[in-house]
Amino acid sequence: MRIRNFIALVALFSSTLHATEKNVIFIITDDESPTLGCYGDPVAKTPAIDAIAADGTVFLNAFATTASCSASRSVVMSGLHNHLNGQYGHQHSYHKFSSYYSVLPLALPRVMQGAGYRTGHIGKYHVAPEQVYRYETYFKASGRNAVEMAEQSKDFITAGSDKPFFLYFATSDPHRGGGKDETSELELKADLFGNKPNKGSHEGVEEVFYDPAELPIPHFLSDTPETREELAQYYQSVSRVDQGVARLVEILKEADLYDKTMIIFTADHGMAFAGGKTTVYEGGLRVPFVVRNPYEENRGVKHEGLISHIDITPSILDFAGGLNPKTNAPKKMVNAKDFFKGSEMQKDNLGPVIKAYHGKSWIPILGQPEAEHRETIFASHTFHEIQMYYPMRVVRDKEYKLIWNIAHDLPYPFASDLWAASSFQAQFQQSLDAPYGQKTVGEYIHRPEFEFYKIGEDPYEAKNLASDPNYREEMIRYQEKLKAFQKEMKDPWIMKWDYE
Repeated sequence: MRIRNFIALVALFSSTLHATEKNVIFIITDDESPTLGCYGDPVAKTPAIDAIAADGTVFLNAFATTASCSASRSVVMSGLHNHLNGQYGHQHSYHKFSSYYSVLPLALPRVMQGAGYRTGHIGKYHVAPEQVYRYETYFKASGRNAVEMAEQSKDFITAGSDKPFFLYFATSDPHRGGGKDETSELELKADLFGNKPNKGSHEGVEEVFYDPAELPIPHFLSDTPETREELAQYYQSVSRVDQGVARLVEILKEADLYDKTMIIFTADHGMAFAGGKTTVYEGGLRVPFVVRNPYEENRGVKHEGLISHIDITPSILDFAGGLNPKTNAPKKMVNAKDFFKGSEMQKDNLGPVIKAYHGKSWIPILGQPEAEHRETIFASHTFHEIQMYYPMRVVRDKEYKLIWNIAHDLPYPFASDLWAASSFQAQFQQSLDAPYGQKTVGEYIHRPEFEFYKIGEDPYEAKNLASDPNYREEMIRYQEKLKAFQKEMKDPWIMKWDYE
């Protein structure tokens, strides 16, 4: 009897430990490249994120699967590529893209609730349907003020529940928006990137202002006054996010929860400049990715392993103890057909039966900088805004990168805000021969069917080897890899190999 009581006591203690000491805050920003101090950026003022990185793991080769907001977030919240989760483009307004209802058994908020977590969401949502990606608690604040967002999250974080919490914290910074900088002396004026005009400040934020002359120019942009002014606005928005992260850390420490909470910081995709967002170039797909797991002994790690956004949901669920490593699916797997039985959704096509994540957990390798995670990553793009049809498929490893521009006969379509960007228009209005990053404006708009880069030696994607006979065999090998991936993912665009 005493042994039974002891076992019961241990089980109760273990359950309580899990409930109070395995919290998760997932921070995802909007249109941010790895412009952080912890990534070696020489000017970025991001002390809060840098401190988390110094006490955690910085993934140097982290990639979105698509550089479009809704499509990317559906991957983040499902652990599935768009080909199987069904969300190919924007969710809002007339775009009307949506994931399949059959994604529900794998959806991040649903599986975390199934693992015994309180689930909360603040900030940008931008996925559908809500029945699939449903959180228990939603709270509101300005997505342009991460400090306010942190304050509004405080009661949820410190609720004192016997359940652990999972907080999805999604800023609207550093996305474009808010008008133009009318103080600029340039004819083409910079977007404000959510900053207040005339160097105003968001409430509770000590805005950080940047000198355009001192900023580094990303390889996919041109060094012009217009680019520099826009980058100054962008960096200010990035620093505002960092202050919100700092306030979150303060709240955790005040509640004695900092060492009981895993913090993840990433972005949906790269910065909102032509050459970044909506492309499958490195500027669009490469994202910041910082993880502080309080239970990982080896800290301050710079990790070279390839990771993908498809790995996020299974990794978080793994930390929560809810992942079945044999099936790579939740231990408590809900049947979507049974869940929606008798509802309006049952009348719709629920979508394909999906039994496992495409991603895999990186929890075991956080403290192992030499460990590999993936040999190859895959990426895609089909739509951003619904009028922007331009399907692209990508296979990339540490040696080569292949891009298939399926609709290469079409001019590359621009997101409305990227087309209007002063950093692009300054070059476009000169001529199609004007330089833009590693290309000309004309080369950016009119793309070949295939782009093949020796990415290990050419990280800026400057030299397309697709027509070089010395690399033909290698390119064919990567084309076969891409076809195999499309077949596995049931990608409808695989048929384009046969007739286009």
